[in-house]
Amino acid sequence: MRQVTGVGPVTALTFALTIGDPRRFSRSRAVGSYLGLCPAQRDSGERRSQLRITKSGDRQLRRLLVQAAHYILGPFGPDTELRRVGMRLAARGGKAAKKRAVIAVARKLAVLLHRLWVTGEQYQPLGYNAELKAA
Repeated sequence: MRQVTGVGPVTALTFALTIGDPRRFSRSRAVGSYLGLCPAQRDSGERRSQLRITKSGDRQLRRLLVQAAHYILGPFGPDTELRRVGMRLAARGGKAAKKRAVIAVARKLAVLLHRLWVTGEQYQPLGYNAELKAA
């Protein structure tokens, strides 16, 4: 897990201890909602308003993932797929675009860490999506 730049020993250990058995999630995307990093929704008729994140999971791990996302999106963050996605979201504008981008990168980081843990793959900062499309 520490092969992802921005994830240190404390974040990796907290992630491993909080998740426990990585096989209990059938899909890696479920980790984001387990940690409370997915936005709540209120559906009413034709409107689907997005609310704040649910904050239902472990508070400490969520805080560490957000800190790692801040580093990835910050001025010293490496050029990775996570950074590119976050910068695209932050460039959309609006008052809270940077905040939404940080939470989205933290959620993607949690999914990525779980996926790397389950499969044992080597982390590739760039070009991972291109390989998936080619296969």
